[in-house]
Amino acid sequence: MKLHERTAHDLLDLLKDGQTTPAEIHRSVLGQINEHDDKVHAYLRVNPAESADYSGTQPIPIAIKDNMCMEDLETTCASQILKGFRSPYDATVIRKLKESGAVLIGNTNMDEFAFGSSTENSSSGVTRNPWGLDRVPGGSSGGSAAAVAANEAIWAIGSDTGGSIRQPAAFCGVVGLKPTYGRVSRYGLIAFASSLDQIGPFTKDVTDSALLLNIIAGHDPLDSTSADVPVPDYTRALVNDVKGLKIGMPREYFVDGMDPEVKAAIEQVKTVLQDKGATFVDVSLPHTEYAVATYYIVGTAEASSNLARFDGVQYGQRRRPAETRKNPLVDMYEETRDAGFGPETKRRIILGTYSLSSGYYDAYYLRALKVRTLIKNDLEKAFEQVDAIITPTSPTTAFKIGERSADPLAMYLSDIFTIPANLSGMPAVSMPCGFSGEGLPIGLQIVTKAFDEEMLFRVAYTYEQNTDWHTKRVEL
Repeated sequence: MKLHERTAHDLLDLLKDGQTTPAEIHRSVLGQINEHDDKVHAYLRVNPAESADYSGTQPIPIAIKDNMCMEDLETTCASQILKGFRSPYDATVIRKLKESGAVLIGNTNMDEFAFGSSTENSSSGVTRNPWGLDRVPGGSSGGSAAAVAANEAIWAIGSDTGGSIRQPAAFCGVVGLKPTYGRVSRYGLIAFASSLDQIGPFTKDVTDSALLLNIIAGHDPLDSTSADVPVPDYTRALVNDVKGLKIGMPREYFVDGMDPEVKAAIEQVKTVLQDKGATFVDVSLPHTEYAVATYYIVGTAEASSNLARFDGVQYGQRRRPAETRKNPLVDMYEETRDAGFGPETKRRIILGTYSLSSGYYDAYYLRALKVRTLIKNDLEKAFEQVDAIITPTSPTTAFKIGERSADPLAMYLSDIFTIPANLSGMPAVSMPCGFSGEGLPIGLQIVTKAFDEEMLFRVAYTYEQNTDWHTKRVEL
């Protein structure tokens, strides 16, 4: 197996034994990028090899989603409006990665400002799924997922607002974790929806996910929503044992229109875990049907507020009106935002501004917040009966590029199973659990109660150790 195909924990063992060097690992990954990224387009920018520092304890190449600030490097959220913006500081997650010795390979493609489920909304072009180059990699963190799946990164960082780590992880056949809200600092993450966003890892297996979460988790006084709670060593939760655990499968997640191959794969997961001693319990999450509508009110409202700062004054691009009408400043704002934002970004700003507007605030935004509480209560009630919940990550495998571009509602429904974990703030992971007849990965989602990532890792690791889906590598 080539170096770029290995997991991070394999490479750390090789480094410890003197069987390779950080520079050799880095060159192997860069070689894979040079050979294949013209097809996949996982990256927006790749950092020069000579800028790498191999002096840290964990010098493993890592890819970064293009919405996390890195000092003196361009960060654009895949948007024209931020073209040329260089951050004056590092996001807390980036600082922690640098302190660990991680080698920052470059910035990965994404849906503009994380608005999308397919990475088709980037101003820099579409990212393709390594398992099928005519398929989407999922979104909005599609570049990070594709980079790991294509062995163009050993591991990667993404952000998840409604499924933007887990859904692309499912489509690309890798492990994607959304930690509990507040577990990982959001300082330096360019915000989409501040009450929903969470940073998390993409990895090739569950062990690497635990290792990477160990690096990035922890309280941060620079983030007012960061939780001041102890961070355990997550690798200690990697035990091949679910005996005595109770696991729920919510009936609302097995809906009409679900791909039969996805449903069959999840049923097989149940068999594997039952054979290892887990007991399955029927649970109900009755407000699940309102999750998508709730998310697209809360999320767009917060996005409308957060994106108001991008006006051509302080950040990125500025358009000067060719012909000023009455107010030069307002004209500059309008020209800049019209030219700088893509269609999906404009759509979400308009939706969010509408739901926050006078006369509609109570009817839409306030009501959505109340329903959000009901969805959270459903999950908390379920966790009084079970230790974990398993569901499909997505009702289908990766769809074709362009297939849903003209139908925003069909695109939004791609996140129907992932959104409740964001609305409730609970941790969730997606991991490979099979392949369709067309050779496309199928994702299993595991959800646990808040700040119980250890249980998440225990269930995920047990399933992984008793299957071989995580060992599959794509051939480009």
